[in-house]
Amino acid sequence: MHAFREAVEAGDLDAVEALLAEDVVFTSPAVFKPYAGRPITAAILRTVSEVFEDFRYERELSGGEGRDHALVFRARVGERELSGCDFIHLNEDGLIDELTVMVRPLSGLQALAAAMGARFDAIAREAEARSADR
Repeated sequence: MHAFREAVEAGDLDAVEALLAEDVVFTSPAVFKPYAGRPITAAILRTVSEVFEDFRYERELSGGEGRDHALVFRARVGERELSGCDFIHLNEDGLIDELTVMVRPLSGLQALAAAMGARFDAIAREAEARSADR
């Protein structure tokens, strides 16, 4: 999805959030249970934008009647290089209702999981505040 890519690359996290459906489901590369809802997904994406360094999308793929997209990226977490893919599905209104992220290699995923885990209390507080504001 080109609008998501542009917003991420511009660092416009409000625009990223506006592209999320209220009932979006975010599937993390490091956690088994998906996260449901715009507030928690937006909070996770805001935090990962701080954790990733030298983030860049390299390719954009589309299929599924224009509702399925894949954005291939590269980034760094500390000293660990990683590559990954954002798999995006759009609902009937053109909003993101599924976002699944996959990351490799394992050492990059472990660095990402550790960095995000260290910030997860703050992520949960932000999501709770966003939920209360709705």
